[in-house]
Amino acid sequence: MIKKLLIANRGEIAVRILRACREMNVAHCVIYSEADRASLHVRMADEAYAVGPAAARESYLRIDKVMDIARRAGCDAVHPGYGFLAENPELPRACGPAGIAFVGPSAEAMEQLGSKTKARQLAYRAGVPVVPGVREAIPQLETARRIAGEMGYPIVLKAVAGGGGKGMRAVASANELAAAWRDAASEALNAFGDERLYMEKYLERARHIEIQFFGDAHGNVVCLGERECSVQRRHQKVIEETPSPFMTAELRREMGEAAVRLAREAGYASAGTAEFLVDADRKFYFLEVNTRLQVEHPVTEAVTGLDLVKLQILVTAGERLPVTQQEVTFRGHSMECRIYAEDPENHFFPSPGRITHWRPPQGPGVRLDEGVYSGWTVPGDYDPLLAKLIAWGADRAEAVTRLRRALDEFEITGIRTNVAFFQRILAEQDFQNGEIHTRWLDERLAALLAAGAQSGEGASDPLTIEAAAIAAGLDHFSKAKSSKVQPPATSRWRDDGRREQLSRTPDR
Repeated sequence: MIKKLLIANRGEIAVRILRACREMNVAHCVIYSEADRASLHVRMADEAYAVGPAAARESYLRIDKVMDIARRAGCDAVHPGYGFLAENPELPRACGPAGIAFVGPSAEAMEQLGSKTKARQLAYRAGVPVVPGVREAIPQLETARRIAGEMGYPIVLKAVAGGGGKGMRAVASANELAAAWRDAASEALNAFGDERLYMEKYLERARHIEIQFFGDAHGNVVCLGERECSVQRRHQKVIEETPSPFMTAELRREMGEAAVRLAREAGYASAGTAEFLVDADRKFYFLEVNTRLQVEHPVTEAVTGLDLVKLQILVTAGERLPVTQQEVTFRGHSMECRIYAEDPENHFFPSPGRITHWRPPQGPGVRLDEGVYSGWTVPGDYDPLLAKLIAWGADRAEAVTRLRRALDEFEITGIRTNVAFFQRILAEQDFQNGEIHTRWLDERLAALLAAGAQSGEGASDPLTIEAAAIAAGLDHFSKAKSSKVQPPATSRWRDDGRREQLSRTPDR
């Protein structure tokens, strides 16, 4: 069994992993940049080590620094979470000679499936349907013009080393290609250090459905069902759910078998996700594989009852998967919202700053994976994800109802967030009916933002709740002062305790 784990990440995913370690009695330590010294994952961890300046390229992306900390801390395993180094094969390569286990697939499996073009080639060999397109990186713009002309517009340019919608541009006509090529290549270079692009046919009004699979070092691979990820803004997922309201039993079986074939072909061990586009006729086409834990893994955990992070640690330690495909069961419906520090009414610009009030929702069927707290200052150096709000219900209708209730209860002040924006999405009849596709949110975006501005929702102004609370307090104080009602009696032990606490508090 793993004795001590280095968590090479930050925010909510670092907190999620350390909680799994605590439940498994695995010692752990975390890393932090200068901007994250007071972060929640640092406050909660057994041990914490400074890794460098705020800039990720000088801290969280430095394999040499991560490995040095792992050795100094006496760790025998490293968990990369997602993002940063999670899909960089050089990290597992560095772990091997150091005698440190990497919680994830091998470098070879990561290279086969993590590269978008190599993964497409593997899918062809495994007999998995692939979106029409090229199998190799396109060397130059003129070659892209020729291929696009032969393929027919619309097409989509994608970064070879891409993910999360970075380095991706949909192109409707030949006139748009040059600008799209320039922008996609530049974004890919900045995000991944690799400007190479490839091309696929753009499938309009398709659904984005991914399959969670899990393998171990003994050749066992299981499919853990699908996640519907069609609610997207500019190719980035916004809401995820399982099961998909579009799925049939036959389609689920076929897509699950395709994902398992891909994993077996690559000799994959750990958590992985095969992503597909599904057209209106329920024909599915392979997109890519994410060789890591997904942001949206909690919805799968909610319906299967399996802890994917614990499974990752067990498999890394050489254990067999504790479930067979026949033993995997699904119960109910789960849905996730990604809570960001961003302002939807201002082009979704990030909203860094101090969180003055943080009161998360609770109640039946509600889970929150968070990486922040009241009083913490959200830095502007990283992805502005604050938390993931997950709701479970016996069916989709109950999951939606619980998620809407949880969003209504969520109180965040000091920064702007997308909480109110989610409330408007969930109120849409198309969404409630499950009639969505990858362009649905982009097509509805202007109307949803206009509705929010017109209604003047308090959640769009982070000071509203705080101002209301102050006003209520002043009103209460004024009424209490003018009335003859005596304040409630307090106990002597509590008063003595408060005086003792104050006497111990140093001057600040």
